Amino acid sequence: MPALSPTMTSGNIGTWQKAAGDVIAPGDVLVEIETDKAQMDFEFQEDGVLAKILKESGEKDVAVGNPIAVMVEEGTDIAPFDSFTLDDAGGEKAPPKKESTEEAAESSEPPDTGSKTSPSTLPKDAPKEEIPEAKESESTGGRLQTSLDRQPSLSPSAKALALERGVPIKQVKGTGPGGRVTKQDIEKFKPASSPAPAAAGGAPSYEDIPASSMRKTIANRLQQSMNQNPHYFVAATVSVSKMLKLRQALNTSADGKYKLSLNDFLIKACAVACKKVPAVNSSWREIDGQMVIRQYNTVDVSVAVATPIGLMTPIVKGVEGLGLSSISSQVKDLGKRARDGKLKPEEYQGGTFTISNMGMNAAIDRFTAVINPPQAGILAVGTTKKVAIPSSTEDGNRVEWDDQVVVTASFDHKVIDGAVGGEWIREFKKVVENPLEMLL
Repeated sequence: MPALSPTMTSGNIGTWQKAAGDVIAPGDVLVEIETDKAQMDFEFQEDGVLAKILKESGEKDVAVGNPIAVMVEEGTDIAPFDSFTLDDAGGEKAPPKKESTEEAAESSEPPDTGSKTSPSTLPKDAPKEEIPEAKESESTGGRLQTSLDRQPSLSPSAKALALERGVPIKQVKGTGPGGRVTKQDIEKFKPASSPAPAAAGGAPSYEDIPASSMRKTIANRLQQSMNQNPHYFVAATVSVSKMLKLRQALNTSADGKYKLSLNDFLIKACAVACKKVPAVNSSWREIDGQMVIRQYNTVDVSVAVATPIGLMTPIVKGVEGLGLSSISSQVKDLGKRARDGKLKPEEYQGGTFTISNMGMNAAIDRFTAVINPPQAGILAVGTTKKVAIPSSTEDGNRVEWDDQVVVTASFDHKVIDGAVGGEWIREFKKVVENPLEMLL
């Protein structure tokens, strides 16, 4: 079982894309694995032949490092591996001990640091709460299911279309190979008529949907952010009329080489503001038992992207040194691979500042966003509205129309004081309303 993220300790086996006897080339997808953060394809990086699958689809909580399959060199006779077992491969290692983890979780200091207060150095005769005797849980003998079993297999294009149209994938019957749901299945889907409400005492009128590992991770991180990071919010109305005119001029002269969006400009504006107010481009850290504020020299902007399995934040790195066309191409590429579940861990873990743009929804004037820890700031962008601006001229009074956006920044008060957050919003507003300053 490969470690597909730094925090991964175990994973669930999804659909095997290769069968015993298949030849594997570097880059081929071997198996789908559900981690604590996402559902990912495991791409094999060597030549060989899949001789034996040791962990079938549906196996749950397989510890990192445990054998899941046998690979041999091409040309090797795989017949002797028909009776090969997990024990022949060295067996399974025990899962991580929960006792030390729980002990460390209760302490603000990591275990085994060598200090007198770390959990591992506390006196062995210290009083402990009596722990009830462990009892083996009853099992139905049923086969464990991964999220891939609970939800039909579907192509990336079908995922995106189902998300766009709000189609319940569990109700779609797949016509592709192995029951795979295709884009055509989503397009042809017609929802069944809603049943009448259940009578009192009858069947429940709801459905309990098991939370995926990805959903649990999102819930834990955002709950932790709200509990541990004292949020405060700073909002501003920003004119984007000049920026939209510049965007139109650049796209017209691009000859199809690029197509800039308003969000590309706003990402660049965030980087400019972070360089002018570097205190915002920081995070709260604990290093060797001491709390520090880590201030970054580069601006890596995480861009919130809605995917079929939950919100992800792929990172555009070094934005302060990138041009608008480069930012645009990276955002398009990262967004597509995020929706298809093809991102690598290093492409969505990290970042120094986040932008969340819901401007494509005309119903949203403004909203507030939850900080993405350990970052200290996130910008929420509403939709563009035309606002009438009265003006006086020699010919009398008249009305001009201005394109405006309401932006709301969320800051961590542990790291960023209110005055500093206000200064950042001012610099952001200044560069957005005078977009040529991005060239300076």
